[in-house]
Amino acid sequence: MTSVLDLGADAGELAAALVDIRSVSGEEQAIADAVEAALSRLDHLQVYRFGNVVAARTRAAGNAAGRRRVVLAGHLDTVPPADNLPARREGNLLHGCGAVDMKGGLAVMLRLAARLDQPAVDVVYIFYDCEEVEASRNGLGRLAREHPDQVSADFAVLLEPSNATVEAGCQGTMRVEITLHGVRAHTARSWLGLNAIHAAAPVLQRLAEYQPRTVEIDGCVYREGLSAVRIDGGVAGNVVPDRCVVTVNYRFAPDRTVDDAHAHLQEVFAGFELAVVDAAPAAPPNLHAPAVVDFIDTVGKPVAAKYGWTDVARFAILGIPAVNYGPGDPNLAHRGDEQVDVRQIAECESVLERYLLTVPGPTGRTAAGQPWSER
Repeated sequence: MTSVLDLGADAGELAAALVDIRSVSGEEQAIADAVEAALSRLDHLQVYRFGNVVAARTRAAGNAAGRRRVVLAGHLDTVPPADNLPARREGNLLHGCGAVDMKGGLAVMLRLAARLDQPAVDVVYIFYDCEEVEASRNGLGRLAREHPDQVSADFAVLLEPSNATVEAGCQGTMRVEITLHGVRAHTARSWLGLNAIHAAAPVLQRLAEYQPRTVEIDGCVYREGLSAVRIDGGVAGNVVPDRCVVTVNYRFAPDRTVDDAHAHLQEVFAGFELAVVDAAPAAPPNLHAPAVVDFIDTVGKPVAAKYGWTDVARFAILGIPAVNYGPGDPNLAHRGDEQVDVRQIAECESVLERYLLTVPGPTGRTAAGQPWSER
């Protein structure tokens, strides 16, 4: 049975209802069904469904050549719950899995979609799946590949948690596996074997001694990070293991490409067998793009760097200026005590409403983002 979302409800109540729809990556059908059903009741929107991606755009978009087009985007999925469902409210704080990352932002998008029937620009709302897992499964990436007209725009806002300030660009991410080999033996005669887990010690030592860079771009300071995130090895309690895999995650600044990041890790772990298993590029701040300038002026707060990867990078590849702007402290994402202040949900809604009702109309759209009427 499809959950019924009341888009006229208080922002905090709507966010709580979204939190209560479990949507771990790969399990987004229920929340996608609920979002599609709620948006389909709005006569001023055209609604499309692509798997567990839901896209809606203002009906004027099809014959509004020359108007600026803005995408508001947010992912439907969460990390697995940590005994933090269902949602609970304590004063202005809404607790629950995904409250920060990013169902508070989804509530903003849904309320705006319901209320803004005549915005000053063409608006596209995109709700997508599988953001919290490997990039190859990302629903926004799939939409861009298979239905590029749905994502073409002059400007995009990812409603990722940013404490209701603009967080510019994003870090790139790369995950590699470093494989160590050994020789099996009975642990009673361990000297006849070679322990692959022990062979991982130099890898861990290099990680412990690693000094990450801090990079400033357009006044935004990006801190890099290199972390072991998993170790797999061992056959049985009485066997010297002949194989061990250390998984390492590298978060790199926007001045490095994916190839640069790979080359750096090959240098750091020279002498070891290294394989890339997942990678996504960084995005520069792009603070001088006219559409970004307009939005920053509307928000009226200092800009900061985005720590973590977001789909701002995907829009950057498409040549579309984009920023992160949404409710909630990103430092609380993925935690057992995840929580969002509902006042920030209301603040973000108010700022985005003001922007979408007053933003200048002239378009600086590239060929990749030409008006629908010219396609």
